[in-house]
Amino acid sequence: MENKTIARTLRLLSQVMELHKENTFKIRTVANAALKIDKLPYPIKGKTLEEIAQIDGLGKSMSSKVWELISLGTLTELQNLIDKTPEGVIEMLGMKGIGPKKIVVIWKDLGIETLGELYYACNENRLIEAKGFGLKTQEEIKKAIEFKLAAEGKFLYAQAEHLAYSLHADLALWLNNFENAPLVEITGDFRRRCEIITELDILVGTDLPDETAEKLRLFEPFEFVKEDDYTYHALTSMGLKIRLFLSKKADFYTQWFSLTGNTEHVTAVLALAGTGTYASEAEIYAKAGLDYIEPELREGTNEIELARTKQLPVLITDEDLKGTLHNHSTWSDGVHTLEQMAVYCKDELKLEYLGICDHSRSAVYANGLNDQRVYAQQKEIEALNIKLAPFKIFKGIESDILNDGSLDYSDEILKTFDFVVASVHSNLRMDEEKATARLIKAIENPYTTILGHPTGRLLLSRKGYPINFEKVIDACAANKVVIEINANPLRLDLDWRWHRYALEKGVLLSINPDAHRMEGFKDMHYGTLVARKGGLSAKQCLNAFNLTDITEYFRNKK
Repeated sequence: MENKTIARTLRLLSQVMELHKENTFKIRTVANAALKIDKLPYPIKGKTLEEIAQIDGLGKSMSSKVWELISLGTLTELQNLIDKTPEGVIEMLGMKGIGPKKIVVIWKDLGIETLGELYYACNENRLIEAKGFGLKTQEEIKKAIEFKLAAEGKFLYAQAEHLAYSLHADLALWLNNFENAPLVEITGDFRRRCEIITELDILVGTDLPDETAEKLRLFEPFEFVKEDDYTYHALTSMGLKIRLFLSKKADFYTQWFSLTGNTEHVTAVLALAGTGTYASEAEIYAKAGLDYIEPELREGTNEIELARTKQLPVLITDEDLKGTLHNHSTWSDGVHTLEQMAVYCKDELKLEYLGICDHSRSAVYANGLNDQRVYAQQKEIEALNIKLAPFKIFKGIESDILNDGSLDYSDEILKTFDFVVASVHSNLRMDEEKATARLIKAIENPYTTILGHPTGRLLLSRKGYPINFEKVIDACAANKVVIEINANPLRLDLDWRWHRYALEKGVLLSINPDAHRMEGFKDMHYGTLVARKGGLSAKQCLNAFNLTDITEYFRNKK
């Protein structure tokens, strides 16, 4: 074992000891030993225990630890502490710009145990209120997490979107300068709006593939490396892999189709249409006897049968949304005031209404509203509704679902809201049976309007808690409870794979940005994309209702 490995292990031990607030003198002793060993001019491995004890700055206690580490390859003390520490908290120790003292605050005071939860907290502006943190530190932590996730080669769709469209535009413009300008389109997982992207696929159709391949070497800022005769790849500065495919122009639409859908979809459609030369993707589907299937739906589920029987849904668009529900303000943990959020929706987004759902009283970490503050906020809403009419702010709340499934306000308070979003924010480690029962009890509460982010997942970092989706969705259908599609790119929860089951059961879905600042409203775009992937149409989306219809809906629900 090399000195650097020994030093790194001892440094980790000192950091974990600090997390658990062990004796300050002992922590400093371990940290100093790590520094001393790292700078030794000779290898420590091969020394006897007595020789190690003679090294200046180690002594009997530290030399025993070093001997154990060299002999066994591990430290019992370190392993015991790691076993008592969430894995995500240990991961935080490996990030630049954040030490044990800040991690203790994040873990113990804010209850954050994974990098995903920490990233989400940065997006919600929750760190700046914690001791020892500020806006600059919060932004540095956010960038460090993004860098770490990029190193693992996985990206949220939202992270890749700007790059994808910029690259497509730049490449198309550049290739247009050459004779017989090629066709250029985005394909693959990105075109299907998959929530996680591991590579960005681009297809170029050209009559001169060999010459185009040569010219690709001149394209900046990326350096394309040849994989085989007509496939190239490059790596962006953010770590996202780009794969570029060349095809003959005559084969372009067949290739574009083949590279877009998943294997089951492509195989099934081509079995009906046959291979050949096509002038468009629509022609491929027509030859197969099918209505055109939007790229988002090409996942090999039941889309081909729906296309054959002309039952494909008319997919929802951004323009269909008339308002926004489940949003936060400075009344709890938001960045902008209630009036700022409302004016932005009215004047910038041209929406008809805003549903404000600040955190409830159990969410102490998020400055949740007690009964008195609920009353005060509702008075402000009433005044703003007069000022901003005909735009309307609906009185909502994001009420925490407690361990037993009850909501954290009395019925007397709950009945004062126009609508209630019921969400789980604590105890995410229940087994499937208990977690499902907890949600169903909340759904059966007569004041619950919307089930918020049903599984609590955070993409790339935290799996949702296990639930029986069929039972939860059936309960929503029986109690006329809407299910949220949380549009935050880190959530996109309810998962699109369960949208169709919900829709078949007659459950309305709602595309909610969970915005904590004005810019957060734009996340509805990502909610719409994933809703399209799940087969949602405007008539089945609550916030596609106009102001008159949603007002009537809320009135009938009470």
